[in-house]
Amino acid sequence: MSETLQGNRRGRRSREEILEAAARVMAARGYAGTSISVISAESGLPKSAIYHHFHSKGGLLSAVMARGLYDFFEAMRVAQADPPADGTPYERLQWYLRKTAEVFEARSDFLRLHMLLIMSEEAADVEVRDVIAQVRGDGRAWMNHMIRSAFEPEGEQVAEAVADALDHFAMAGFDGAFIAFQAEGERTVLSQMEMLCDAVVALGEAKARELARS
Repeated sequence: MSETLQGNRRGRRSREEILEAAARVMAARGYAGTSISVISAESGLPKSAIYHHFHSKGGLLSAVMARGLYDFFEAMRVAQADPPADGTPYERLQWYLRKTAEVFEARSDFLRLHMLLIMSEEAADVEVRDVIAQVRGDGRAWMNHMIRSAFEPEGEQVAEAVADALDHFAMAGFDGAFIAFQAEGERTVLSQMEMLCDAVVALGEAKARELARS
């Protein structure tokens, strides 16, 4: 094996070790309480190696979030791999929201860090701001997909219009449910999904009636 190939493999391994250590520390301490020195101690790698791979604390956080984002949406794809083929919009959306809630609760470290980051001073960092925008954009696109799929029996045009009108509202409902779960553990994300489903379907059906009249 060539020295170059060995070096590349060592580089990838050390990068993953740094990411894993940073994710553990940030989940436990939050971003503000995490330093490069602490991550160095946790990973067993020198600070120079961290700066070699990520250049800055903001760059490291962005990489942690990007990695968490990939893992999160991969879990969503697996959880929602077999959606119901029939049923009312309420029944279909309820299934999607329940599956999403299960992933939210299982991936709480990633989402907690995301929420803390949105409200932190570090959100002004260009790299951090970009990854926040990616998380929000991907999340909204996924919510749009779930609502559109739930309303498919009403016709493609109606389903698209309802999803475009309500994806931001539904995502805000999930944000609030997750924050409530963090503050009051008995208020699980799953327990809030029934009411969110009621609200989204009621608004969606009203939008569908409005489209039918026009």
